[in-house]
Amino acid sequence: MSDAIFTLNAEVRTDSGKGASRRLRHEDKVPAIIYGGSKPAQSITLEHSKLIKAQSFEAFYSHILTINVAGEEVKAIVKAMQRHPFKPKVMHVDFQRVEAGHELHTVVPVHFVSEEAAVKKGGVVVHAANEIEISCLPADLPEFIEVDMSNVEVGTHLHLSDLKAPKGVTFVQLAKGHDLAVVSVNKPAGKAADAEETETAE
Repeated sequence: MSDAIFTLNAEVRTDSGKGASRRLRHEDKVPAIIYGGSKPAQSITLEHSKLIKAQSFEAFYSHILTINVAGEEVKAIVKAMQRHPFKPKVMHVDFQRVEAGHELHTVVPVHFVSEEAAVKKGGVVVHAANEIEISCLPADLPEFIEVDMSNVEVGTHLHLSDLKAPKGVTFVQLAKGHDLAVVSVNKPAGKAADAEETETAE
């Protein structure tokens, strides 16, 4: 994937308020803010068309981006994105500044691989989580967490504690004592009901 996807050109935003934001959107621009780290928050504007193209890639949300603004390259991650309720438009973006050596907290997507193996065994795969909250140093930020389903048996439930975190990565909820469910391979509804009836009869 081209690094251009993870590079955004921005302008410093000097005006504020709903009226100013509305004018920017009419000009095909998106108001945004960069905050965090050792520097004060900075209001910026982005080109909507380029942002729409970049955000269509899943990795855009779990990758350290480069934002060129006022002659400076700012490293940041997407922290929040406000969208129009029914139009394909981005209304506002929050970026969190990334600094080397400073831990960051974010969410990354989960990629389930070899699901067909569980299905061939007669199981029904149910995703309980499509993303996981993590903490790590910028250099250790993964684009996704992979869950290998090739050896998962029917009736199995995988939790955070069953996953192998990449080097330098901590699962935030697990560290707080919350071993959240991630995926399960269930018996088909009919077979589950038959099994219960058999147990009752016995």
